[in-house]
Amino acid sequence: MRLPPARQIAYGDHPDQVGNLHLPAGDPAADGPWPAVVLIHGGFWRYGWDRTLMTPLARDLAGRGIAAWNIEYRRVGQEGGGWPGTLGDAAAASDAVVGLEGVDASRVATVGHSAGGHLALWLAGRHRLSAGAPGAEPRLRPSGAVAQAGVSNLVAGALAGLGGGACQALLGGEADAVPERYAIASPAALLPLGVPQLLVHGTRDDIVPAGQSRDYAAAARAAGDEVELIELPEADHFDVIEATDPAWSAVVRWLRDRL
Repeated sequence: MRLPPARQIAYGDHPDQVGNLHLPAGDPAADGPWPAVVLIHGGFWRYGWDRTLMTPLARDLAGRGIAAWNIEYRRVGQEGGGWPGTLGDAAAASDAVVGLEGVDASRVATVGHSAGGHLALWLAGRHRLSAGAPGAEPRLRPSGAVAQAGVSNLVAGALAGLGGGACQALLGGEADAVPERYAIASPAALLPLGVPQLLVHGTRDDIVPAGQSRDYAAAARAAGDEVELIELPEADHFDVIEATDPAWSAVVRWLRDRL
């Protein structure tokens, strides 16, 4: 059955405060509401990468009966991006799921790649933020989170110099200079998130090393979270977002069990 065209919907006033909603085939009123996934692209939070990276995954999900909300956000290198705008945009885009036509907001998972994997985990942990912090008091509580080659620990990422200082650029300084920002923004600092999590990482990844996911999984389990880690020995950083790759098949199976 042919899928309906994606709809671009604004969740704010900036041109990048938008998302593309991909719905399954059928009548939303009669056949929906459908479970949904918030898709978040990577690119080390920098301008130059956008949500089209995740469009093939969005279409694949819609073809499987799962709505996909493929979001954009302001990035480092453009006005309003970085701290706290990038986090605030991800939070606002996630909250916009509540009220989207055809979407069941009680059955939503976050899925992100690389820097988007960071945001996918962070969105699942927003309820642990103190009032007044960027992203605090969420309207949407995801029922699960998936990080594909995700940057799950921003302090470790900064110390390792990931992306040529991408963590520092996002948060405006080193971890010892702005520790309160790292405490708010890093998923590892928000544990336990209280929702099931899936980490998918290729062992050939030389952009975000698999140790990010291994160490985070161990810490999350120790904190009491349900976490599954899938390491793919032949996969690199971008294989995990190929719709035909076994890594994506593993994500889809996991989502089906939880949505």
